[in-house]
Amino acid sequence: ENPSFEINSALLSRMSTVILQVLRPEEVVRILRRAMEDPERGLARATHDTERGLARATHDTERGLAGRVQASDAVLERIAHASDGDARRALTLLETAVSLLPAGGTIDETIVREALQRKVLHYDKSGEEHFNLISALHKSVRNSDENAALYWLTRMMQAGEDGEYLARRLIRMAAEDIGLAHPMALRVALDAADAFSRVGYPEGKIFLAEAAVYLARAPKSNALYVALGRAEADVETTAADPVPLHLRNASTKLMKEAGYGAGYRYAHDDPKAVGEMTCMPPSLASTRYFEKREQRPDALA
Repeated sequence: ENPSFEINSALLSRMSTVILQVLRPEEVVRILRRAMEDPERGLARATHDTERGLARATHDTERGLAGRVQASDAVLERIAHASDGDARRALTLLETAVSLLPAGGTIDETIVREALQRKVLHYDKSGEEHFNLISALHKSVRNSDENAALYWLTRMMQAGEDGEYLARRLIRMAAEDIGLAHPMALRVALDAADAFSRVGYPEGKIFLAEAAVYLARAPKSNALYVALGRAEADVETTAADPVPLHLRNASTKLMKEAGYGAGYRYAHDDPKAVGEMTCMPPSLASTRYFEKREQRPDALA
C-alpha cells in the first residue's frame, strides 16, 4: 500500500520511506537465465545432481525438473512481460513451463502459453494501482490520445475492473473535458453505459472501448466545468440574495400587488431584453462565469 495513504503523518515523519520499483523486462530475463543455468540453486541442478548421485536425480525427475532445459531470449522475454516486473511470479511461470517438459528440452511459445493460461495483471481494485490506472485513462482522453486511452481501458478491463465503474468515469469525462465543445459526447457515454449494463462482460467491452476512443477524438473544452466551479464558490461565499422581483412568478393577486414580476421582459417578444434585463442577484450583477476560450478542434474522423 502507499504509505502516504495508510500511515498517519506523525508516524510517517519518523520513518524512512523506500520506494520499490517493478523490475524492467530485461532485468527479469537476467533472473530467469540465471535460474536456468545455476547448477547449485537453479534448474540446471538436475544435470549437476545426476553426476553426483542417482537419488537426487530421481527426485528431480519426479518433479519434472530433470534434463537440461533451454529457452530463447524471446521466450524468456514473453515470460518477463507476463510477470509485470514481479520476479517471483516470473520464476513460478518458468518452473511451471519446465514441469511441462519432464525429459528436458526447449521451452517454446506453445509451452509458455500453456504455462500462462491467462496473464494475471498487477491490479488492486481499491488501492493505489487502481487510481493510477484510472488517472492514466482520464488524462489520455483529455489529451486526445485515443491509443493510450484504449490501452489503459483494456488494462483495467483485463484485470477485472467493474465495467459499470468504467462507464461512470467515461460519463464524467464527457462532461468535464468535452462539455459544450461537443455535447453529443455525453450521449455516447450514456449509451455505452446503458449497453454495458444490458450485456456485461465480455461482449460489453466493445461498448466501453468505443466510447473511450470517441471521447478521446472529440473536441475538448472545460469551460463549463470551470464555470460551475466558480458558481459553486459564489454560492458558498456570498450572501444568499433574494430573487429579484422581476424574476419572480406572480401567480396570485397578492404577489402582483407586492411587485412580483414587475419589469419582467419576455425575451422572445423583446429581443433587447437579453442585453438590458439582468437576471443575476444585485450583488453579483457584473459576474461572469464563462470566459471566451478556444476549443480544441480534435478530430472525430
